This record gives sequence, C-alpha cells and structure tokens, in this order.
Amino acid sequence: MDKAIFSKIEEAPKPDFGNILTKSFDLFKESWVEGMVHVLISLLVVIPFLIIIYVPLIPIMIADARRSSYDYYDYGYGYEYNPFEEYAWPLIVGYFLLIIVFTFFMQVFNYSIYAHFYRVLKQKDVGVQKPIGGYFSMAKAHFGKLLLLSLASVGIALLAALLCYLPLFYVMVPLQLFIVILAFNPELSVSEVIKASFKLGNRFWLTIFGLIIVGGLIAQLGIILCGIGIIATASFVHFPMYYLYKDTVGFDELPTETDPLITR
Repeated sequence: MDKAIFSKIEEAPKPDFGNILTKSFDLFKESWVEGMVHVLISLLVVIPFLIIIYVPLIPIMIADARRSSYDYYDYGYGYEYNPFEEYAWPLIVGYFLLIIVFTFFMQVFNYSIYAHFYRVLKQKDVGVQKPIGGYFSMAKAHFGKLLLLSLASVGIALLAALLCYLPLFYVMVPLQLFIVILAFNPELSVSEVIKASFKLGNRFWLTIFGLIIVGGLIAQLGIILCGIGIIATASFVHFPMYYLYKDTVGFDELPTETDPLITR
C-alpha cells in the first residue's frame, strides 16, 4: 500500500476556508470556459443514457393515455394505471436492472470527465502545459476502478440513508473527495482511495462540509440567468475541492513518468 498520501494527510495543515474560496473564485474566472465544456460533455453522456432508459416507456405512456381517455369519456373517470399489474414481473425486474447497470456506467464516464477537469485545473493553476489525455482517458485506463468506486459510493450512501439519514451528512464529505484523490493518485487501489477520502474528510470535516455547501450554492447562481446560465456555473463545486486537496495533500515536485493521465 502506498503510504505517502496517508502520511501527507496526517501532516496536512488546517485548510483556510476563506482563502480556498478566494482562490477558487480567481481560478474560476480563468477556467469557467473549461468548466462549462466539461459540464456540457457530461450532459452529452447523460442524455443518451436517459433516452435509452425512457424510450421503452413511450409505448406504455401512450397506451396509458389512450386508456385513460377512453375510460374518462365512457365512465366519467380516469384510468388508474398500475404497471405491476399490466406487465410480467421478469420484465419489470429486467427493466430496473437495466436502469441500474446504465446508471453505474454513466457514473463511470462522469467520474472520468471530472477527474480530467481536476487535472485541467492543476495546469491552469500552476501554469504548465503537459499532455493529460482526453476526457475519457481515466475511464479507458481505470474503468474497473471507477466502476468499483461508483458502486462503493452508492453502497456507502445507501447504508448511511438506512441509518436514519443523519449519517448522510457525515459521508457526503468523503464521497466528494473520491474523484479528486483518484485524479491525482490513479495508482491507488479502490480501498486506498476510500480510506484516504475518509481520513482526509475526518480530519477537516467541518471545513470541507462548509466548502461543499457554499460551493454548491454558488454553482446554482447561474439559474438566475434564465436557467441556462447554470451550465457556466455548475463546475464551481469542483474548484474548492481542488484547492482543498492542494492545500492539504499537495503535489509532488516532479511530473510522474508512470501515468500519462496526470501531471503532478
């Protein structure tokens, strides 16, 4: 197990909430275009998955609308549609399994996109230009790892939700750190990424929680520009996480030669 990142987390100085937000605003002014591009690419990934999921429902919705209109005109009341009575259980179970599979695949590609974005932010921040691969390079090189992280994040969130929801406020902090830690440490195993995320989250939970809340609120400001402006501001949530990582774990002095996905 690579001990370096855990030693860095143990020795990390306390991050300055105000300083991180200030630096995030400054970098956002320089990188909002790149952020918007990553958000749009993420949407382009999500939309086909949604189409695949909802296309099978179109004939069902049309049939339901027709039945409802017939019953209304004939009997004066609407038809109450219940898919669990209309279709066989194997078909329903298969459809929900399909949704689950597509959801995890979609999450893998989104993780890859935003891991790439964190590397772009580092280049913008330190002022260097080195090859960092494409938007899906992380998925191409570490697909299994991203899939396991996606499964782990859902499992952890579900477990926290089952415990009366309050633990969700605790686990939301380390869950937000999964991708930024993997983006700059792709050599770590899934268990090491999870352990490092919880270790860093435990040390500075309150500061990170505040950054998540404030960053999320700022990211929503674009909605006042007829809603479409949120595409330009949505990426802001990642800027505080980048500076949190930089100010606590930090980066190596020399670029790695073993992984072409990142520049450290």
